[in-house]
Amino acid sequence: MNLYLQASLCCALTIGLLAVPPGISAVHAAESVPAPRDANGKVLIANMPGEPVGLWVTDYSTRIPFFKIEDIKFKPWAKGLYDARQAHDLEPHARCKASGAIRQFLTPYGVEILEVPELQQVFIFDLGGPHSWRTIYMDGRSHPDDLEASNYGYSIGRWQGDTLVVESRGYNTSFWFERAGLPHTESVQITEYFTRRDKNTMDYRFVMNDPLAYDAPVEGQLRMNWREEELFEYVCQQSNYAPELMVGDDIDAIGRSSAIVP
Repeated sequence: MNLYLQASLCCALTIGLLAVPPGISAVHAAESVPAPRDANGKVLIANMPGEPVGLWVTDYSTRIPFFKIEDIKFKPWAKGLYDARQAHDLEPHARCKASGAIRQFLTPYGVEILEVPELQQVFIFDLGGPHSWRTIYMDGRSHPDDLEASNYGYSIGRWQGDTLVVESRGYNTSFWFERAGLPHTESVQITEYFTRRDKNTMDYRFVMNDPLAYDAPVEGQLRMNWREEELFEYVCQQSNYAPELMVGDDIDAIGRSSAIVP
């Protein structure tokens, strides 16, 4: 396995509970500023209107456990595809393709999560990668029966105490759910749990169910930190101005760019 994938597996997917990062004492954690809440006492994913906006950035500094690939109950074809993906770096997200659920949060620039109560919707804006967004419907609707498969799928959410629970389906197979390359089919269903522990910390957990690819659910979690910063312009291979950086003479990937991924 190459060093990039080793780092990705270490930083992105975990099992078990996340511990307080080294160097941060229990006293410091206890003194953290509480998460902001609205007039009804509901925790907010973002700050109150009028306060500084911010981004949620995955915390790669925590000494979280390694994800053990041997714990995943692959179907044979899925394990074969996963193994094949370890031999190259042709990940669609690294080539500006939108990626649903977990992969959205695994960029160095973070995401902005915006609640719009008037619309009963939550939006997750990508900063890195494709610089696009995902919509979560909070109005109590169910998933449509005639979903058209897409990179972001169709997400519906609800509050369960202080945790935002999001259930998504309707995904296509044109992206990887996370950096290591775990396969999925169009039957995949994802449940995500967002819990803002305090002003600066949010725990994220996911459960991926895909009975065509795995014999048991795949689970993982990470931690995100709040950063008071606005979204900034990020150009991802605009107009493919540098095709010579995307493929070589033998149609091999060069660096982190490639035009050959759908």
